[in-house]
Amino acid sequence: IVYYVYAYAKLLANDEVQDGEKINVVVPTGNFGNILAAYYAKNMGIPIEKLICASNENKVLFDFFESGTYDKNREFVLTTSPSMDILISSNLERLLLALTQDDEQVKDYMAQLSATGTYQVSDRVREKLQKRFAGYFCDDAETKAVIGRIYQKYDYLIDPHTAVAFDALEQYRSETGDQTPCIVVSTASPFKFCDSVLSALGEEEKQNGLELLDELSEKTGMPAPKPLASLRDKEIRFTQTVEKDHMVDAVLGMLE
Repeated sequence: IVYYVYAYAKLLANDEVQDGEKINVVVPTGNFGNILAAYYAKNMGIPIEKLICASNENKVLFDFFESGTYDKNREFVLTTSPSMDILISSNLERLLLALTQDDEQVKDYMAQLSATGTYQVSDRVREKLQKRFAGYFCDDAETKAVIGRIYQKYDYLIDPHTAVAFDALEQYRSETGDQTPCIVVSTASPFKFCDSVLSALGEEEKQNGLELLDELSEKTGMPAPKPLASLRDKEIRFTQTVEKDHMVDAVLGMLE
């Protein structure tokens, strides 16, 4: 929640908006936590008008805002924005409670999700959702294109999750014509996704491991964040790998 209070205060301090002027917010999200914080900030008085929910190919949230039906029974896609590769958005339960103020109704939705993998909200709840939220999504190809486009146009380096958010904003403005000032929430460092970011910048022949940090720094002139750069001086502590079918045995072995 503090992110949004701080961001609005900075917009005021930089004369980007006037006191009380409405803004929009776009958040790349899979678990719905960060954008839920924006919704809480809105209810606490930050003048946020539209909350734009940006999804990757695992677009369960986009479909939910469009139809009012939450359905996790679909193919799970591994994308270049892995923090959004989620089919059960646990924080959505909190939003539904805030909108309905009916814990029994929300409990029933969650029971249906657990039993069948899907639930349908009432028309009234869907109208409330669509009044406050807009949903958009993009695939990996467009994500890659956005990273390159933003860097070329603004000399500004973004990670795949932030690129999904930028694309959602572009779709929203193209569809609605709404040019309200908008905060694009950048949720990760591009240096956490060096391989994908370098590919987006046209580098197909890449280094391996930590050398990717140096390659991205050389390509862009940006230093790698210290916590990542310092990894090269760390001792390797864990070398064991376990196949999925043997994970329980491995955990039990650690507990002995």
